[in-house]
Amino acid sequence: MQENKPDCLYQRNPKDIMSSAVPRTGFVVFCVIKMNKIQLEWIVLNKFLVLTLALYPVLKTLGVQIHSAITGSYVAGYHSVLLVNCPTEQTARDIGRSIMEKRLAACVNIFPRTTTMYYWKGEIRDASEILLLVRTRTSVVQKLVAYIKAVHPYDIPEIISFPIDDGSQHYMKWMEDAVTDI
Repeated sequence: MQENKPDCLYQRNPKDIMSSAVPRTGFVVFCVIKMNKIQLEWIVLNKFLVLTLALYPVLKTLGVQIHSAITGSYVAGYHSVLLVNCPTEQTARDIGRSIMEKRLAACVNIFPRTTTMYYWKGEIRDASEILLLVRTRTSVVQKLVAYIKAVHPYDIPEIISFPIDDGSQHYMKWMEDAVTDI
């Protein structure tokens, strides 16, 4: 007795089924070429992004210089002022001189004896400190902060940065030339 099964369950020609399941060589070559093209485009895009990020400081500086040259105006925030308190005048002089030698600042002022009140370990303290007023490019502020933290004798040195909104064009140009943007 023969069962009545629907035709779709029978494999009438197994060879036809196998040939349709295996991709043709042309299709495989097309997939490989397409995949290689996508991988190549991705590699080119990644290299472009890496190059752009590496050149960003240079491109930004160039853009600011072009903008300033064309408009004759200062780009706000391109330079910054830092306030740094030091425990002694000698410490302030040492830090100020090393900042200048490394060309991290265009100018450092040392203000004699300021009186400071602050909280430290749960109590109010009074101290006499020396204030450094440091002028630099905004692009080197983080590098400057890291350097000051490394050489400063305080556990938590006061380092506060303010962007410069406007000022003398000649002075700003002098600051730009004095500070290396590495």
